[in-house]
Amino acid sequence: MYVNYIIEFVVSMVATIAFAIVFSAPRAELLYCGISGAIGWIFYSIISNTLSAPTLGNVVGSLALTFFSRALASKRKNPVTVYLISGIFPLVPGAGIYYTSFYLIMNDMNNFSQSGLSTLKTAGAIVMGIILGMAFPQSWFNTVFAPSDRK
Repeated sequence: MYVNYIIEFVVSMVATIAFAIVFSAPRAELLYCGISGAIGWIFYSIISNTLSAPTLGNVVGSLALTFFSRALASKRKNPVTVYLISGIFPLVPGAGIYYTSFYLIMNDMNNFSQSGLSTLKTAGAIVMGIILGMAFPQSWFNTVFAPSDRK
């Protein structure tokens, strides 16, 4: 079971690094971007699998990702969006968006509404986790994670 989580961590990290390259993240930050995406995915995966609660998994995954991104931004002196936007990539419900659009175009309103509601729940959960993570004052992250040369 733990082997699956290790594989998921590595795959989500590689996917996030690839997205960070497309997103034009600084080269020196690519590994950190990858780790941020992997952290968000692992929290999502563990909660989703153990509690059978994918929506809660998305909230907790994006919350963990937001905390990690804010800590990295303070430590590495970069904008939080470098890590947050790249790191959110594994959690985004791309297939759900695709199938929702597909069912709408095919005029399959039953599947459209089911897929659309599921996708909306996922997107809302991700936003909720980010909002919760951004609610904490930046001074907390600056105090704990600031480089030692700051005064």
